[in-house]
Amino acid sequence: MSRHVAIVTDSTAYLPRRTMERHGIIAVPLTVVLGDQALEEGTEISARSLALALQKRHSVTTSRPSPEVFAATYRAVADAGATDVISLHLSAELSGTYDAALLAAKDAPVPVRVVDTGMVAMALGFCALAAAEAAEAGGGPEEAVAAAEKRAADTSAYFYVDTLDYLRRGGRIGAAQALLGSALAVKPLLRLDGGRIELLEKVRTASRAIARLEEIVAQQAGSGAVDIAVHHLAAPEGAERLAERLRGRVPGLVELYVSEVGAVIGAHTGPGLLGAVVSPR
Repeated sequence: MSRHVAIVTDSTAYLPRRTMERHGIIAVPLTVVLGDQALEEGTEISARSLALALQKRHSVTTSRPSPEVFAATYRAVADAGATDVISLHLSAELSGTYDAALLAAKDAPVPVRVVDTGMVAMALGFCALAAAEAAEAGGGPEEAVAAAEKRAADTSAYFYVDTLDYLRRGGRIGAAQALLGSALAVKPLLRLDGGRIELLEKVRTASRAIARLEEIVAQQAGSGAVDIAVHHLAAPEGAERLAERLRGRVPGLVELYVSEVGAVIGAHTGPGLLGAVVSPR
């Protein structure tokens, strides 16, 4: 029997549904807690509903999937014929999702390799795609993991937020703590660095920050073959404008995804988020 390597990720990868279906990628949902309701990301709460709740200053927190949910997923893919599972997840610096997957993997009916990609959003999504494509090309679990890890090492993620308040409340800003206090008047550009959210630059106005985001992404993309994802929360016009400008500035652009982030990331960034992921092929 030939080996079938199943690719599992989590709902913060924000891969288009048709892409997941085409490659057989399974996403385990994280949970958004809105008031006294625990809602699964992607099925029970939309990004738009989350943005409205944040704007009304409702209490919003997030929660990792339980090990039991991961265990059920691993059993299901094994029952469907998988002989190995690669489970790729958002940065362990940002969530306990990786730890929950590790716990479940210990008792899975087939070997499960759990990978902390250090990424989130489509930076994670591109890792899952790389693993799936490696498996589809006949590679075993080692090749799939290597493909995902290489993609993670080469991928960069940058984003602009209207305010640091949501990141501060969620304890997700790491070294960007230095921006608090009087510096909250500036518009920060942030990046993923070592799996953490770190300050990249401080800019005085929103328009200058977004223009600088475009410049950084175009420089990072260079002239080689590259995929880019533009993310937003409740800022579709800004995302489309940024995507259109990048189409004209990145000569090696292969795929360009434009999507609204889900409720889990949105809960920590707030409305007005505009981000970009640069992932060389």
